[in-house]
Amino acid sequence: MKGYNLGELEELILLTVGILDQEAYGVAILEEIKNQTGRKVNISAIHTVLNRLEEKGFLKSYMGGATEERGGRRKRLFSISATGRAAIEEVKNVRNKLFDQLPPLALDFSHGH
Repeated sequence: MKGYNLGELEELILLTVGILDQEAYGVAILEEIKNQTGRKVNISAIHTVLNRLEEKGFLKSYMGGATEERGGRRKRLFSISATGRAAIEEVKNVRNKLFDQLPPLALDFSHGH
C-alpha cells in the first residue's frame, strides 16, 4: 500500500471529478455530490479541496473557454491524474478487502445490538 492519505471529502470530490469527466468544475461538482449523496457541501470547501488535490498531484486543472452565461469568465475545469486514479483504486481495494473480512453476523442488522 502506497499510503495515499485521502480524507472523506477528498475521496468524494476525486470520484465526482471522475464521474463528471470533461465537465468537472466547482458548481457542477457541488451539484453532483448533492444529487448522488444528498449531502450539501459549501462551495468554498469544494474549491479548497480541489486546490489541495491538485497540489497533491491527484488532479489537473485547466481553464475552459469563456461563456456568455458566466459574464465572459472562464471555468476552471478539473480532471483526475494517473496518481489520482491510483489513489482511488487503492482506497477502493483497501475498503473491499476489509469489508470482505467482516463475519456474516456483523452484516446481519436484524439482530439489533
